[in-house]
Amino acid sequence: MKKKKLLVIATAVGILGTSAAVGASGLVSKVTGALHNEIVVSVNGSDTTMHPIYINGKAYLPARDTAAALGYDLSWSSSGKQIELTGQEEEAAEYVPISGVIVSVTPQADGKYTIELLGKGTNNWIILTADEDTVLTNESGETFAAKDLKAGTQVYAEYGPVIAMSFPGQSHAAKIVVNSETLVKEDVIQSVEKTEDGWQVKFGETKDGTTTTTLVLTAGKETSVMTSEGQPVEWANVKAGTKVTAYYGPFMTKSLPPQSPLHYLVIPQSSVTPQAPTGKMSPETAQEYRELAWSNMNEDLIKTLAAKKDDGQVSFIDSNSASVLSTTDAQKQKLEEIKAANGPLIEVKYDVAPPQDALLGPVTLVFAPDTKEFLGFFPRR
Repeated sequence: MKKKKLLVIATAVGILGTSAAVGASGLVSKVTGALHNEIVVSVNGSDTTMHPIYINGKAYLPARDTAAALGYDLSWSSSGKQIELTGQEEEAAEYVPISGVIVSVTPQADGKYTIELLGKGTNNWIILTADEDTVLTNESGETFAAKDLKAGTQVYAEYGPVIAMSFPGQSHAAKIVVNSETLVKEDVIQSVEKTEDGWQVKFGETKDGTTTTTLVLTAGKETSVMTSEGQPVEWANVKAGTKVTAYYGPFMTKSLPPQSPLHYLVIPQSSVTPQAPTGKMSPETAQEYRELAWSNMNEDLIKTLAAKKDDGQVSFIDSNSASVLSTTDAQKQKLEEIKAANGPLIEVKYDVAPPQDALLGPVTLVFAPDTKEFLGFFPRR
């Protein structure tokens, strides 16, 4: 909070009426004024109910009403003859960053653009809305038109602070910086080979019974491999015969076949082999997770359930195929640690009563099996 003080002589009390009595101290003088109801006072374009009082050709406004209209709280100190205005400094909005590649751009009838992004950030898959309030530039800081955005363009974006709890998340793009364009190839992988520096993904064609390699994409530490829903994928799941979308280039060698750096490789979710969670859970442990799940739901959410606490369905699930909506940095970090170790998660699922069951689906809470930490909810449809 930032406090601002405004010292006002006692005659300011006179602006609250047309006259004031003379005080014994001699500091208060009788004044007269004219109330002008025909004059409307507006703040930031919005009209108020205040009307000025004119005294000796100057316009006066009631101090408390004026302070409120300007976003301040007013307090009066009779001992110090002070009016204190206390206002809250405007806090900068906390935006969420993402560096990624544009999957699609869809113009809307109202002049806005819907942008689907895959990349690296708190949310690896996000739908952003760009409008007249979005600061859209290229790397040099020059203005870039939203209509010129296209699939395959690498961008840096900041969005939020409000994010719709949908799947994928949706938010307003506060800032978009357009980086380099990439080439996009949607094709079946011919072969995948491990190299000293990373991986090589090859594409080719078959003609007259002869298979020829037509493109070699080189992947390194900077390459992101993920599903179309933004979930990270291990290279063990990248196999020949899988139809993928590759974002690469735009520079290619002049060799035959040409080679180019691979930025993003998107694997269909259906092509990822789920990890089979292991481990047995005792009835006592399952009940403990139900207790934890119940304690992490508010009363309004519990009222929507068509089940009691002990009806929760507890099971192991594969962490790399789970889309969990976490809210805190600690939850997100723990979730990433489990995924990096290819570890399982624990889910507790509750059915909901109609009509919410058809509209939103079940309520599913996710926990870390080693620490029993609550990690978030599954997105509801």
